[in-house]
Amino acid sequence: MSAISLRNIQKTFGANAPVIKNLNLEIGAHEFCVFLGPSGCGKSTLLRIVAGLEDETDGDVTIGGQSMNGVPAAERGVAMVFQSYALFPHMSVYENMAFGLKLAKTPKSEIDRKVREAARVLQLDALLERKPRELSGGQRQRVAIGRAIVREPGVFLFDEPLSNLDAALRGQTRIEIARLHQRFANASVVYVTHDQIEAMTLADKIVLLHAGTDTQRFGSIAQIGAPLELYHRPRSRFVAGFIGSPRMNFIDGEVDAVAHDSVHVRLKKSGSTLRAQVDGTRLKRGQPITLGIRPEHMRLDGDAQTLAVKSLLTEQLGEHSYVHVECADGTLIAKAPGDVAIRNGESLALRLPADACHLFDEEGIALERSVAIDTQPLALQTA
Repeated sequence: MSAISLRNIQKTFGANAPVIKNLNLEIGAHEFCVFLGPSGCGKSTLLRIVAGLEDETDGDVTIGGQSMNGVPAAERGVAMVFQSYALFPHMSVYENMAFGLKLAKTPKSEIDRKVREAARVLQLDALLERKPRELSGGQRQRVAIGRAIVREPGVFLFDEPLSNLDAALRGQTRIEIARLHQRFANASVVYVTHDQIEAMTLADKIVLLHAGTDTQRFGSIAQIGAPLELYHRPRSRFVAGFIGSPRMNFIDGEVDAVAHDSVHVRLKKSGSTLRAQVDGTRLKRGQPITLGIRPEHMRLDGDAQTLAVKSLLTEQLGEHSYVHVECADGTLIAKAPGDVAIRNGESLALRLPADACHLFDEEGIALERSVAIDTQPLALQTA
């Protein structure tokens, strides 16, 4: 049985177009599910519908096999951690963490045990008597998480909990959240973020929602799957462009020829021909097509299937570098080792391996790749 079931969920504010359109989703017990998407795509609204803080316009919400339609938030057996922490400034850390248990009339001895256990897990033992104003942002967020933990809910809901933290604290708190999920064997987590790094590192399952700029698909699910499934087998150009940093490179072209396991693409501006190992049986010669390839999948180590490019800029970031290049078909970004020595303006032959290329039709729908998922991305290397 699914821990959370959303069936035909629709949400409309006033007379405007639906924010969420006929959405169906199943979230399993102990599953870490991330709602991912750009700002304004409806992911926080969907989370608030699960929490009972927003009423669905239509559809059914089920938690633990019980219908939640019309059930108040306090009676749903869920705990929510907000972006803004939502701590009581006049209460100590201990009092903030114990507040929900006191409202539930939990015995004092039980409250004390649960609060101190959660404080130990979150490394807040020495801070229990402090007020929120005496804490750092990361410590405040851990208090908010602790307040949720002590309730021992069946479902944890996180609404962009790390967005107010600096980069170092985000990484540390992300690890703490992952470890906490492992500790609670029966608890499911629903986590909202626009940060794909959080999604890729935390999720068992990602639910990627369409961007608000896509008026036809806005409010619907672009793709559901494990992080590496979305990364290696995106179902659309939108998914391919959203997952991955830097984003996938896209080049416009047309179908030049179709083989049994690949498609030859003639690039629109340069006229160069590249091969992609995808199933092109539904394509016709001359049909517009978009070729996509990730920066980390391109190479400078051969002369087969290459584009003549000129380097514009190299961003050296230590462990790796990003090389920005231009060619007749536009600008591209390639990932390289951190010590790569490429001069600005240098002419290069950039190889695009056929088994790393994606193709997208006129509607932005991906063609099925005819190669196995490569879990070891190719590195850009100099010859």
